[in-house]
Amino acid sequence: MLGQFCNQTVTTLSCNDSFNLTGNGKNIISCQNSNGIVCHENDRPNMYSFDVMAISEQIFISTANLTFNNTQYSNITGLMCYARHGAMPSKSVYDFSGELTKSPLVINFPKIGRWYITILPIDISNKSEVAQINSSRLCYFLELQVLQCPTGKAGSNCTFERYNLQTVLRKNPSVPFESNYIPITEKLSSPSPKFPLQPVVSNFSTRGNTTDSWTYFVLDIPYGATGGNVHIALTSDTKISYELYARFGGLPSLTTWDYFYANGTSSSTGSMFFKLYDYSEKMISFYILYVRGGTWSFGLRQVGPADSAGETDISLSLERCPQKCSSHGTCQSVLDTSGLALYSYCACDRNHGGFDCSIELVSHRGHIRQSIFLIVSNAAAILPAYWALREKAFAEWVLFTSSGISSALYHSCDVGTWCVLSFRVLQFLDFWLSFMAVISTFVYLSTISEVSKRTIHTVLAIVTALLAETGPTRSKNIGYVMGLGALGLLVGWFIEFSTRNRQSFSFSREFHMNLLDRWESTKGWVRNIIKTIVKRFRWGFIIAGFTALAMAAISWKMESTESYWIWHSLWHISIYTSSFLFLCSKAKVATFESSDGSYELTRQNSFTGGQQRPEA
Repeated sequence: MLGQFCNQTVTTLSCNDSFNLTGNGKNIISCQNSNGIVCHENDRPNMYSFDVMAISEQIFISTANLTFNNTQYSNITGLMCYARHGAMPSKSVYDFSGELTKSPLVINFPKIGRWYITILPIDISNKSEVAQINSSRLCYFLELQVLQCPTGKAGSNCTFERYNLQTVLRKNPSVPFESNYIPITEKLSSPSPKFPLQPVVSNFSTRGNTTDSWTYFVLDIPYGATGGNVHIALTSDTKISYELYARFGGLPSLTTWDYFYANGTSSSTGSMFFKLYDYSEKMISFYILYVRGGTWSFGLRQVGPADSAGETDISLSLERCPQKCSSHGTCQSVLDTSGLALYSYCACDRNHGGFDCSIELVSHRGHIRQSIFLIVSNAAAILPAYWALREKAFAEWVLFTSSGISSALYHSCDVGTWCVLSFRVLQFLDFWLSFMAVISTFVYLSTISEVSKRTIHTVLAIVTALLAETGPTRSKNIGYVMGLGALGLLVGWFIEFSTRNRQSFSFSREFHMNLLDRWESTKGWVRNIIKTIVKRFRWGFIIAGFTALAMAAISWKMESTESYWIWHSLWHISIYTSSFLFLCSKAKVATFESSDGSYELTRQNSFTGGQQRPEA
């Protein structure tokens, strides 16, 4: 059933299983409607289906015993036939069409598989459907014939040679479904993946001013090998005088093909599934990429007399990765979602790209230059590490030193120079220690006890480890790390100021009763904090540090595939330089207590325990 409301019937035509040999050597399979004569009621089309089981040359669709309203057929009505492979045809979407009342519909070189045909009555005078004529009834007997050539023959007159190619699996268990294809014929002395054409090609014929001679090769690709690549190569001692046409499911021709190669300027190079590698007068080599499983036919068209002094060889093979990834990558395979088809792809090295790793992204000299920049630029970590060691900030010294070393090792592995550990481990260490180095710079700017620093470092180390593990390359991580560092600095300052000024909050009873004094004391406390912050830093280093940090942000933003090496090297230099400048910005000031805040306490402690405070 078919149609918008599933109320239209698709009738399967019954075909005989016997082959009738005709005078011209063709085998004919006849198909017809089991109900005999069928009729159209008003505007309802009739739909049929039938199967083409093997390589065939033609399909003839015709009608007989045509009547209109129970009378003999007139020139007023007609029948339009629409045919389509693999899907239901309509007036607007079809593969072939023809008016059956004038002549049979002929389909040359049909594809293997299920075909659908739709037959509609029409008014010949205005080419509209006969649905506009009330109570119309058009009846006919549908006849369909599938013409096939005998085994080993092909072409409209069955005069050309056709060979079924035998699959010979290659002995390489690590790469499944790779195979060579060899013709099954006694014309070749010994089977070989690369066989000569002269013994097997059709006799070259000249018909008037037209030269045309075809030889067909038919091969089957297992459905499990779907996603492989068919490689066709021709080599000759003299000029190659052949064109090659490929088609899935049926024989190719000059007008019906999926891929072709005629010469260096005429081929299917516009298709993303066709890759031409070598072509010259004596050599042709190309791939059909990611082929479907099923029957493929290759037509070799001879366009001129072959040179008897030379020999032309051809090879057809199924390979998982084209050109073996050009020796610049490894062939990887994955199953599709159904788990039945195996697709392969090339995992290229750092210097090459393309589906076959044949595109050189960077030269050997350029690779060395880029590797040196990416690795050596981490030497900038020496600056903050030196300052931390000079100030005896040993935790910061360990972090900056480890960050520079891990980043150098990571990029050494990333560019393919040397991997001391697995890539994943090195990547985690690089990002995590870099995050911790940035945060440690912020925490260093606060003057708090080692116990408080260890607590802040531990908490932030856990958070940054999660960032480095779950998504190290996310651009948002920069904002997260800067925010965590600022939070650590604020927490450090809060601990520092609350510890040093906690006695400022111990107000006397009179202070609580005097709102004005309370306000003045609070303003004095805030001024003391501002003075402390101002005196705490060397602001020239602060400005220089933010400038270097801005340069690091620009370098991160400017990174691309082509310029990654230079901008990321500048990122290393900028980010470590900014850390060094921020470390240098911390001034050596012991304490900044306010005289106002401690005056009352000092005056109270200036008397001994046995002395009395003088009366006012």
